[in-house]
Amino acid sequence: MSPVRRCSRTACGRPAVATLTYVYADSTAVLGPLATYAEPHCYDLCAEHSERLTAPRGWEVVRLADGSAPSRPSGDDLEALANAVREAARPQDRTPRQGGGNTRGADPMEVARRGHLRVLRSPDS
Repeated sequence: MSPVRRCSRTACGRPAVATLTYVYADSTAVLGPLATYAEPHCYDLCAEHSERLTAPRGWEVVRLADGSAPSRPSGDDLEALANAVREAARPQDRTPRQGGGNTRGADPMEVARRGHLRVLRSPDS
């Protein structure tokens, strides 16, 4: 069993959960999941220090998502979903429009569409 890596911050003994790497050429600090092994030019950080991380003025902080943790939907994602549901719930005119308007005849199961989201009719209705 390998020893638990600790936070690189002075006087912090908490277990490391993320690895910080500086890309000096791009003025970027990259914070990602804990690296497989300790590297001399990277810094392992605990959860508290990784959340509070700030970069020098003019630098950008890039936070890479941990692939093992489920991603949470953003406010924009939830708003888009709510708008699509509201639009699909409104009664729609099913007759084709003059001048080549959008017809819903392509898929008889499709009830409504908003961007890449589709609302489908139940097969038993």
